[in-house]
Amino acid sequence: MSLSSRRMVVGISGASGAVYGIRLLEALRKVDVETHLVITRSGKRTIYHETNLKLEDVRTLADVYYPSEDIGAAISSGSFRTMGMVVAPCSIRSLSEIAYGNTTSLLTRACDVALKERRKVVLMLRETPLRMTHLKAMQAAAEDGALIMPPVPAFYTRPESLDDVIDHTVGRVLDYFDIETDMVRRWGEE
Repeated sequence: MSLSSRRMVVGISGASGAVYGIRLLEALRKVDVETHLVITRSGKRTIYHETNLKLEDVRTLADVYYPSEDIGAAISSGSFRTMGMVVAPCSIRSLSEIAYGNTTSLLTRACDVALKERRKVVLMLRETPLRMTHLKAMQAAAEDGALIMPPVPAFYTRPESLDDVIDHTVGRVLDYFDIETDMVRRWGEE
């Protein structure tokens, strides 16, 4: 297995749901995937408001951390090979920049690069309700190859806690990359 097949970029933007990006980093560490993390300025603020973690705690979950302003970072180049990228959570602003190629941060540039290189990209969009402009941006990103995957709970798993809901969603994201974890209770399987 090549190095790039075990290397993933994780972005945390300013939408509510920073715990999804954090749990994704924790899960990828357990399955020995090298993670490259970028957090937007708004993402940092969301981590502060929604969790008890310090930014440094989140940074240490990743193998490599890049400041969002570092447009010259390795993940901004198509020659830096990865299995793809997950933006968890993905704000409408980030989605729009990604959908229309108008990147203003390393997070959206790295996602743009992953799409142009035809790598897998998951955007865990966190916004509701959606207006027509949001839907059009989602359509544009999907037509460009991104998988739009809002973190919608699966109740057939009969979750007993918020952690169960988060784990199942993160596990389903990792399924898209063919990364097996014990986070998903599968329909029809014991």
